[in-house]
Amino acid sequence: MTGKCQTCGRPIEGGGGPGRTASYCSQACRQRAYRERRRPAAAPAGELVADLGDRLRRLRLEPAPAFHADVEAVSARFAQLRRLARAARETHGAEEAGGAEEAGGTEGVAATADGESVTPAAVTSAGAAAPGVPDSGTAVPGVPDSGTAVPGVTGSRVTESGVVRAAGERAGEGDFDALVEAHRKELRVHCYRMLGSYDEAEDLTQEAFLRAWRARDGLADVGNPRAWLYTIATRVCLDFLRGHNRRPAPYEPVPGMDSGDGPPPPSVPWLQPFPDDQLPGAVGPRPEPDEEAVAGETLELVFLTAIQHLPPRQRAAVILRDVAGWSARETADLLGSSQASANSALQRGRSALREALPGRREDWSARPPTAGDQELLRRYMEVVARADIDAMVELVREDAVLTMPPNPFWFTSRDALFAFVRPNLDPASPMFAGHWRHLPVRANGQPAVAGYLRRPGTSVFRAQLIDVLRVEDGLIAQITTFEPHLFAAFGLPMTL
Repeated sequence: MTGKCQTCGRPIEGGGGPGRTASYCSQACRQRAYRERRRPAAAPAGELVADLGDRLRRLRLEPAPAFHADVEAVSARFAQLRRLARAARETHGAEEAGGAEEAGGTEGVAATADGESVTPAAVTSAGAAAPGVPDSGTAVPGVPDSGTAVPGVTGSRVTESGVVRAAGERAGEGDFDALVEAHRKELRVHCYRMLGSYDEAEDLTQEAFLRAWRARDGLADVGNPRAWLYTIATRVCLDFLRGHNRRPAPYEPVPGMDSGDGPPPPSVPWLQPFPDDQLPGAVGPRPEPDEEAVAGETLELVFLTAIQHLPPRQRAAVILRDVAGWSARETADLLGSSQASANSALQRGRSALREALPGRREDWSARPPTAGDQELLRRYMEVVARADIDAMVELVREDAVLTMPPNPFWFTSRDALFAFVRPNLDPASPMFAGHWRHLPVRANGQPAVAGYLRRPGTSVFRAQLIDVLRVEDGLIAQITTFEPHLFAAFGLPMTL
């Protein structure tokens, strides 16, 4: 009986016993298959190293709880890297031992540097194009020709031709990692604008880098690697949005609850906050916005909620043109459409965005923090800690809005809001939830607090919520309350 080895594809003469067909031609192939099955599922080592570098640069020594949380997060990534290194060492040692047996190869199969023959020659030949990347001389959609200025780039960036050439070579993996690291933060922010969810932005940024990693052999033919990465990331987001057809809808009335007399705000269950300390130093240009466009620095929750109303192509067109600063031609190339079609999507998107946003930018735009904002935040944390409900009321506007994505509760007046909150804060109430402590943070360019709750009969303050605040005229105009699972992303401990 003749079969083929499941590892190397060589013919197998004979069988593996009565009624059974052999699966491997040698013990070395059997061991290699076993190692592949046991290989830990993890990101490429280069991505782990880049992520570790980012985390180490953001590591804070004070306060002690934040230092502990940062180190714990780094330790988990180091553990993944150690597993990859251990697997690589074991694989290398085993292949060194079995190299003599496997050195022969098979016609039509290319040998790697350590003698292992596992892929067709056409894939590894010097002239082969990487999957998803055009051959040399073919324009990459959404990427300008070499020498064209990349839109929206400020400060230093990794675009030198030497780095690009090296990144396209198998020996240049370190340069590819440097390219990824140079643009990791801004691409994560770009995905976050497209999706409105921090978790999904994290996942799809990693997916974009994995796609780029698989296609890295074609980087030598790319004129602008930053635009190439943006193209991959945008298409990853568009693929995701096509598979998740979701739009904001007005909150529904909650039976038995007075939500106030204002109109129901839009409900965006997937909305999540974005930590300010993870923003890049300069996401893009700061052009003079025209009368119809939204300025490029928009990360406010009101803007993110509004842009979720747009269909995926319109959303991408608005973000690329009005936020990232891409040209009409570059946007059309990325969307795979004519320039007229891309401009039409842009105009429709701008029109829909104007309808979803308040009439004046001053009504919703976050402004740079002031000393008054910091004092308001300090007073807010202080009065909540001592359960001084009357003092809390004085800090909030009469028409304040509170939402709690993904929960269904919402309020559009101060009276309705505190009718709901008061029983949970009052120690004399049978519904008393416990004592609160808060830490100040910043999210989406706005002041925010991380709330910890010590429930009655316990001694530990546990992570409970993140409140992102919008301040108008020295008072809190809007509170968006998020669940606590993103505390680690903000560098916060889960307990105090």
